[in-house]
Amino acid sequence: MAVTFSDLYAESGLKVLEEFLSGKTYISGDRLTKDDIKVYAAVVADPGSAFPNVSRWYACVFSHLAASFPGKAAGVNFGGKASPVEESQKEAAAADDDDLDLFGDETEEEKKAAEEREAAKKSSSKKKESGKSSVLMDVKPWDDETDMKKLEEAVRSVQMEGLLWGACKLNRRPNRAKHFVQLANSLIGHLMVAFLRFVTAKLAPVGYGIKKLQIMLTIVDDLVSVDNLIEDHLLTEPANEYIQSCDIVAFNKI
Repeated sequence: MAVTFSDLYAESGLKVLEEFLSGKTYISGDRLTKDDIKVYAAVVADPGSAFPNVSRWYACVFSHLAASFPGKAAGVNFGGKASPVEESQKEAAAADDDDLDLFGDETEEEKKAAEEREAAKKSSSKKKESGKSSVLMDVKPWDDETDMKKLEEAVRSVQMEGLLWGACKLNRRPNRAKHFVQLANSLIGHLMVAFLRFVTAKLAPVGYGIKKLQIMLTIVDDLVSVDNLIEDHLLTEPANEYIQSCDIVAFNKI
């Protein structure tokens, strides 16, 4: 008939085992069996003289196992999960916590604090408005036979988020008056303001019958890199069929 042991890590469990082993050498019968190995594994260590029957049986099983495994053991320790006693204590503490009123009415101070936290989250989550820049660019063709109309179409065909071609008609935007003052502080600013009074894109002579396209563009700084715009879009296929090179004439923050 099978026998059941429990809590062999505790004194109460060892007492039961001590009584069971009174007048016995092994758990089952008069020879070492798997039952002994199972119980041995559940006993943490030799309990010593406090439980003489268990201690005698423990030493006997140990000697059999040592003979079966003659290699020299380095010894191991176990960590991580707490013992069953500690687990039961934690469970009892958790049960006590269940008695707490976690859903009681909020006080005015708690409501105010919650509202402030929510407002702070919304404020921090708002994306900061990115700066913008106006750029004056020279786009040069391969030769005097290049179709400049198609060249301009190739330039304007490049579209991406944060890029606006020919959108810097500043003299037509009353809300950009502050920007006029900033541009007027430099010679480039004066030239750009005078230029933008008339056109946002025009053809200008280069020499030997060749003309270049001068075009304005507005970019959102965090979204568009002018260098990447030129190298990855304007000077690659299909635009490079008409465009030989691009130069930045002026670059101003808006």
